[in-house]
Amino acid sequence: MPRRDSKRASVVAAPAAKCAIHSAAVEQPASTDAVFRCHVRVYFEDTDAAGVVYYANYLRFFERCRSDWLRALGFGQHRLAADERLRFVVADLAVRYHRPAYLDDLLTIEAAVAERTRSFLVFAQRALRGDELLASARVKVACVDAQRLSPVRLPRQLLERFPAPAAGTT
Repeated sequence: MPRRDSKRASVVAAPAAKCAIHSAAVEQPASTDAVFRCHVRVYFEDTDAAGVVYYANYLRFFERCRSDWLRALGFGQHRLAADERLRFVVADLAVRYHRPAYLDDLLTIEAAVAERTRSFLVFAQRALRGDELLASARVKVACVDAQRLSPVRLPRQLLERFPAPAAGTT
């Protein structure tokens, strides 16, 4: 079983930014009133032979951050699937890689709600080493029925707990 450092998570204020899902400006700060942060240590399993984080692993780090945020809000994905018959699927993704991360780096992974509709959320996400931006992404996550995998409305209770995007950022 892979080793993981204990993750610390926090929610803090962030500046607003306007970006479309396929914008070249995915590196912009998240466009919401709040940013969720967690920390990830880079292990050997996350790197290629040169000790550089393999590009697809940033997607895993971003997924962990979104999942930890849901859990922190009281919505474990297993419970949502079992009790509410809901799952979340990535419907669209745009990623930019700015700088490499290396073995043993401690990364801060951020997630913020950039757009919110009845059936999906768009997250603005960043991976940082200290203040240095390593990767950024815009991730559209759709809410679907767990059996049919067809779009459904996000639960009202979930929408109430996620911060709304700042005015004028959609």
